[in-house]
Formats: sequence, C-alpha cells, structure tokens
Amino acid sequence: MTTLTRSLSEMIGAFHVALGRLPRSGIEVIVGLIDVESLVPNYAVVRRDHYSRAGYQREPSSTRVNQLATALEKGRVDLPTAILLNIREFDSDKHFKDGPNGVVFVPDETPLYVVDGQHRVEALKKLYEGNPDKWGDFKLPFVCMLGASEDQEMEQFYVVNSNAKSVPTALAFDLLKQRAESNPELMEELQEGGKAWIVAAEGLAERMASTINWENRIRFPREPKALTTIPNSGFANSVRGLLASSYFGQITTDNQVGILEAFWDGIRRVIPDAFVEPESYVLQKSLGVHVMHQLLPTIIEIIRSRRGSVLDPEEYASVLREPLQEFADASPRGEMVTGAMFWKSAPEGAAGSFSSSAGRRILVARLKGRLPKIEVQ
Repeated sequence: MTTLTRSLSEMIGAFHVALGRLPRSGIEVIVGLIDVESLVPNYAVVRRDHYSRAGYQREPSSTRVNQLATALEKGRVDLPTAILLNIREFDSDKHFKDGPNGVVFVPDETPLYVVDGQHRVEALKKLYEGNPDKWGDFKLPFVCMLGASEDQEMEQFYVVNSNAKSVPTALAFDLLKQRAESNPELMEELQEGGKAWIVAAEGLAERMASTINWENRIRFPREPKALTTIPNSGFANSVRGLLASSYFGQITTDNQVGILEAFWDGIRRVIPDAFVEPESYVLQKSLGVHVMHQLLPTIIEIIRSRRGSVLDPEEYASVLREPLQEFADASPRGEMVTGAMFWKSAPEGAAGSFSSSAGRRILVARLKGRLPKIEVQ
C-alpha cells in the first residue's frame, strides 16, 4: 500500500471528486459521490420565511419523503441524478487533500447547504437514522458549489426549479402502465400509494380507442392531434371514479369495456349529430367525457334495478333520452339550445360554460336530477 493510498483510507468520509467552474458566475464546483454517513450529520436546508424575506426552500412533503424512503428500502428505485449542495464557508486547505487518483474532498462539520434535492436527502436521513449500518455507506451523486452565497444558492434553486419541465401526464400514464405490466413490485408500490387505478384506467383508454365510437378520438403520446378529441390521460382520469365505484370497479376489464361501449353507443343513439363531427362538439372532449362518466354509476344502478342488461346500448338510450334531448341552457349568443346543440362548441353550444370544476359539478347535478328514480323491488 502506498503512502497516499494509506493516508486516503485514514480520512474518514474522504472521497475523490472532479473540479470545475460554472461558466457564467465563475463559482467553483466539485462533482462526485457522497456517502449518507458524511452527508446526514452536516446538511442544512434554508426554509423560506415570507415575512422576514429570508431563505428560499419550501417545507418538505412528509408524504414524498416517506414514499421515497419506502421505495429505497424495498429496492424499487435508484437515485441516479445529483443533488446540488453548497459549502458557504469553503476552505481549500481544510476540505481538499491530494489523493492517489486526484483531488480528495474531506467533509467536516462545515454545513453542506442543500440547494436542490431536499426530499432525497430527507428520505436517506430517515433510513440512516433507522439503520445506520445499512445506509451509512449508501452513495449519492452530488454537485457542490464552493463558497457561494445564499443569494447565489437562491438563484441556482430558482433556475433549477423554474426551468424544470414535468413529464406530460399523457406520457406519464402511458409509461407507468407499460412498466407496471412487467414489474409486479411496481404494481405493489402503486397499490400502496393509491395509484393502481392509473394502470387500469390507461388500459381502458387503450381498449376504448379501438371501439367504433372512440376510434381516432383518443390521442396517445406522439400521435398527431388530427381529429382526436381527448388525450389518453384525460380519458383515463375520467374513469377514475368509475373504477372506485362498488359495481364497475369489481367486474372484469372485459366487462368494463363492454359497459363503456354500450354506454357510449346508447348516447350516440340519443344524440347522433354529436358523433358525426365530434371535434365540433364538447361531448367527447374532456368536459363531456368527465360529466358523462360521473353519471354512469347512477345509470348502471337504474338499469340493474329494472333488471336490464348493462351491456345493452338501448338500455342506456332509454335512461338518457329525456335528460339529453330535453335538457336546455343558454348559449353565449343567448339562444336556448337542447339535445346535440347543447354540446356544440361555443358560441353555438352551451356546455362550454360549465367547463370549470364548479361548472362540471353543477352540470352533473342538473343532469342527474333528470335521470329516472330507482325503484326498489
């Protein structure tokens, strides 16, 4: 063993890093892997205090921390992206040593300010405090600024978080379903987190996209908009309540698809004009789909109370004929419109005025009030 190698092994928590400099600000940075045992005792997070105008970090979400800690504990995830740190009181003589393969960074009790990545750090802290022997050697990629001020930390925090673009929901749903189909552990995690419905809902969107009333209407990631009327995530979100309902949520996927096919075929029989050029109506867009799917659990119970088949389109047409054909409201032009014209896009139709969350609730309530009453046998 060489003298340099021996001296490195004697430096508790020491590790090799690469040095660099941020091109605009000129702030020096190091890049490397830091073990949890070196990070946890020394990290600091500056929380935002609006009244004193100090700090810049929000309070961590305990839900996100607990979910990440559980996923790490069960070996479900890696942490491949770097956290951003800063040593405000940087001292090159104290923090740098020469190592056998380059510069060695030696953390001490000087605070390591977490500029970005606090949820990852908090999750690892939780695991380390519960089992230091297991998690102390866990290594996390990091970038650390050397000697930056709090204002410079705040600037970098803003740049990282304001320019980050989340994955579009449509793509996220599509990817999640694909991953879950081949990963039982992921399905277990989704069930624990109350998100398993996404996989089931995305599956329904895919199946419905090949049915007569929805062919070329549901748009999946990277598909052109063309004549589509709703993204796959919009359709999937619209059936979330259905999947949670006592009847629909417990039947097989084939039967769920059969009910949705019959339901929409029944709607088409009542107001066929809305299906000729559906892009000109809101019925098969987000507003209409969410409203109609919120009505469906009640309609199913009406049909079942009549001893009808929930797979028969005419049963749905019978229940919906009066509510859909006679329901009236004023369009933006001030004209009373009914039937398919109610669902026409503005300014001809009136449904668009119910597009807010509150508006949807009102429209659902008004339509539900026109549904037949359930007779107890």
